[in-house]
Formats: sequence, structure tokens, C-alpha cells
Amino acid sequence: MDIAYDKFWGNRPEKFSGLISEPQTVLSSPGDLNHSELIDKILKWDEWYYSLNTSPKILVLDTRTQRWRSESNAGKPSGLMDWESLSALQQALINEPNIIMVSAAPIYGVKLIETIQRIFTFWGKPLAVDAENWMAHSGTANVMLNIFRHNKTPPNFIILSGDVHYSFVYEVTHRFRRSSSKILQVTCSGLKNEFPGALLHTLERLNKYLYATYSPLNWFTKRRRMKVRVRRLNYIDSANDVTLFNGSGIGLLTLSEDNQTITTEIITTKGKVVRFEQLL
Repeated sequence: MDIAYDKFWGNRPEKFSGLISEPQTVLSSPGDLNHSELIDKILKWDEWYYSLNTSPKILVLDTRTQRWRSESNAGKPSGLMDWESLSALQQALINEPNIIMVSAAPIYGVKLIETIQRIFTFWGKPLAVDAENWMAHSGTANVMLNIFRHNKTPPNFIILSGDVHYSFVYEVTHRFRRSSSKILQVTCSGLKNEFPGALLHTLERLNKYLYATYSPLNWFTKRRRMKVRVRRLNYIDSANDVTLFNGSGIGLLTLSEDNQTITTEIITTKGKVVRFEQLL
């Protein structure tokens, strides 16, 4: 069966031609040496990122093979992207009016959960809470936040992410002298995995009170100079102010012609449509 591989590799299908043809050659003539060499080549491959020249332009980040290793302790979480890859990202963003950026993990996570991850990391147990988030590595976090505040960075961002097994939508405004980027981050759970319901509800309530708008705890985070507004679920009683949806599904975004009005919904595996709409 012939497969049109160029449909899967964004705007740079030619760079994958060798990576696609070589496995076919090796598999047609099996041998231990050829097989080992092929595995080594695939493991060293570091160009999984790509972009799509749509409107808005779409950038798909590689947060797996270009990690920024911790220089102080090999046991600490690595940065999801290193200095070189982040510099290349900034060049791709320059002078773009609008951007849709796809990141496996959310750049802006739930603050209380990230604090818990930081505590486990301090005690040498980062894997117990999957502590590899964007803010876990100071180098990666600072460079990414600096990209957002650069005066040539697109004024309108949409970030699509997942990986955390629950769904939420943040609207972020950076309060900097040189830039006022508006960022909409949509984080959607996977099709199978869900977070423990009672635990997520407890963490959500605690996060709301501990990291409220005027809470002094915000000054101990890397996002203290940002205004984060949270979209609330539309099917829950408004008195509950539920912002984290615990359910498997697929995210759906609908953009207006000028990209200024964005509807965010979750189509659940149970056939239900959940909308994030009211800002808190």
C-alpha cells in the first residue's frame, strides 16, 4: 500500500524522505547491523517540528527530542525545549500577526498543581507527579516568557495543548512595557485518560483560593506579571465556578473571520458537547 507521507509532515516533507525510505530498505533486507544502524539514526533524529502556512500560521513544537537538560542535577526535570530550538522558534514567530502554536504540554498550567510538582522535585521524586512542565526548568521558562513579551512577537496567540488528563481554557495577557500579547490557551484531555475526579475537584478549589487574583502567593510564580482569566464550563451551575473539565474528548475551536472571537468546546467520548465560555 502506498502512503502519501507528505500529508503528515507539514511544510517540510522533503526532510523526511530519507527517514521514510531507509526503513523500507532495511525491512526488505533484514540484518542485525542494518537494523541497529537504523535505530541509532531514528533515535538521533531531532527535526520533528514543522509548520503549516495556514491563516493563522500553525507551528507544531517538538518538546521531546530537543530537551534542555538540568545543569545542576540530572535528576531534575529537563526543559521541554533547549536554547537553540527556542531561538529558532522566536525567528519563526517574528512579524506574524497571528499564530496557532501546538505544544504537547500546556505552557500555562494550574499553579497549585505545578507547586506540588515542584515540591516533589525538591524531594527527588519528580516522576511521581510527572513534573516535566514548561515552568519546571528556569532556563526554558524564562526564554519562553521572553519570547512572548518581545515587541516583534505576534500580538495574538492560540496555544493548543494536552497531556495533563483534564481540560481547561486560559486567556493570558502579558503586562509588559514593550508588548501586550493576548494568548488563548486551550488544553484538552486525551481520548482515554482522565484525572481522579475527587482529587481534581479538591485541587481546583484550593487553586482558586490560594492563587486568587490578589493572592500574595502569585508573586512566588514565574507568571506574576501576567493576568490570567479562566473560562468556565457552561453546563455547570454558575455558583460552582468550575473551570477544569474531567472527561475524555477532543477539543474544537471555532474562529471568527478576524480571529478575535474564539469559541472553545470539548466533544466528549460520551457524545456530549461542553463549552468554555464565561470569563472569571
